[in-house]
Amino acid sequence: ITAVAVFAVVFRGGSAKRPRLDPAAVRRDRARREKVAVMAGAPSTDVIETAEPLAEEPATPLPDPLLEQRRRVSKDEYGVSRRQFFNRAILGVFGVFLLQFAVGFLAFFWPKLRAGGFGGKIDAGDVNDVKGLINQPDGTIIPLFVPAAQAYVVPFEADPSGSSFEERPEVIAGGLMAVWQRCVHLGCRVPVCLPSQGFECPCHGSRYNFHGEYEAGPAPRNMDRFVVEVNSSNRFVIDTGTVVQTARSQTKTIRYPQGPSCLSAGAAEHS
Repeated sequence: ITAVAVFAVVFRGGSAKRPRLDPAAVRRDRARREKVAVMAGAPSTDVIETAEPLAEEPATPLPDPLLEQRRRVSKDEYGVSRRQFFNRAILGVFGVFLLQFAVGFLAFFWPKLRAGGFGGKIDAGDVNDVKGLINQPDGTIIPLFVPAAQAYVVPFEADPSGSSFEERPEVIAGGLMAVWQRCVHLGCRVPVCLPSQGFECPCHGSRYNFHGEYEAGPAPRNMDRFVVEVNSSNRFVIDTGTVVQTARSQTKTIRYPQGPSCLSAGAAEHS
C-alpha cells in the first residue's frame, strides 16, 4: 500500500501542468521593458500595443531631508587650522594646570575643622585633675601640654582687672587658660622654661610669662589664646577654632622671671 501511495504522488507531480500566466500581467511587463529600452536609447525589437497606457513616472526627484538642512558656513565654522588646534590645546592644558594648582592651594590652607582634632573643640580633661597636674607643692607651675590642641593649659587665679584679659573673659574658664604654643613673631614652637617660669622662644629670643604675656624680644604682642569653657561634666574644653589675640600687656598678671632663663647667651643677646 505504501509503495502504491508513493507512486501515485510521484506520477501526479510529474504530470502536473504548469500554471498559466495572466496575459494582462505579461503585456504590462513587456510594455514596461519596452519603455525602459526606449528611454535608454536602445532600438525596439518587440513593440506591443497595450490597451491600457502606463502612467508616467514623476520626473521630479523626492526631496532629500539632509540636503535641505545644508547651509552656508563661515571659514571658522568649517574647521580650524593646525595652528589654531595647537594653540587651543596648549591653552587647555595650561588651564587644567592652573585649576589643579588652585585646588591644591585651597586644600593646603583651608582649615581642617573636624571634631576631636585641631580646629575643633578639644577635651583636655577634668578641671580638678588638670589643676592637680599643673600646680606643684612648692608653688611652681608645670603647664600641661595638650598635643591635640597645640596648647599649654596654665592656671589663672589672678584678678584680670587692668590687664589684657579684662575685656576677654572667654579665654578663662574654671581658673584655667589655654595658650597656643606658637610664637607670634615667626611661628616657632615656644617651649616651657621651668627655671624662669615662662615661655621662651629659641628662634629669636621672644619671652613670655606663664599667662602668655609679652616680656621681651621681637614678638609684636602676647601669645595667642583659645576660647575655653567648662562643660556640664566639669571637663575643660578648648575651642581651637577660635583664636584670641591681645596686645602687649602693660599690667602683668604673673611674675616673670622667677629664676634663670633657659635661652643661651647668643639668644639673649639677639633678644
